[in-house]
Amino acid sequence: MKLGKKARIFLAGGIFVVLMASLFMIYYQHGQEQSRLSDELSLVQLALTRFSPEKLSAQQKVLESRLTRTELELGTAKTKLRQSILSIEVTDTLFDVADTHNVEIIGIDSPGVTSEELEGVSLSILSLTAVVEGDVSNLIDFIVELSEEFPTSVDSAVEIIFPASVDESEETEVEKPIASIELRIHTYEGD
Repeated sequence: MKLGKKARIFLAGGIFVVLMASLFMIYYQHGQEQSRLSDELSLVQLALTRFSPEKLSAQQKVLESRLTRTELELGTAKTKLRQSILSIEVTDTLFDVADTHNVEIIGIDSPGVTSEELEGVSLSILSLTAVVEGDVSNLIDFIVELSEEFPTSVDSAVEIIFPASVDESEETEVEKPIASIELRIHTYEGD
């Protein structure tokens, strides 16, 4: 079957129209895709202006500063906790030794724990003054046992005060001797 000239022109025109319609559809879809990508690019660029490298760098510095401050606060809290535990342990030991030697603690005073470095070693030092009342022999035994209980302590001052003599014609109760003991208890501050 032979096609005539008109049929071939008509067929070529139909193919041309189909090709043109296909090209137009591809062009239209490409335009929509380009528009969508352009909108996304605008949103990403807007987001990038919010998070510019300068702002991110500044925010990083702020966060690093907060981290450093928090680490320092944590270290301080650990030190205070360690100091509180040391102070409680020392006080408990003082009362236990006092009970053992039948003396009465009538006062304890401490400015708290300080830190000191001795030949490159960090030490916590708890300074305290204890005032104890009892018989002289019991006071001496108490002081000796404190030295044994706290081998890292230094007795910076021990003073025993005897009561003033009392006239026996007055029926006044005689007070017991009082010892004032100043201690510096050293503790290693290792990790």
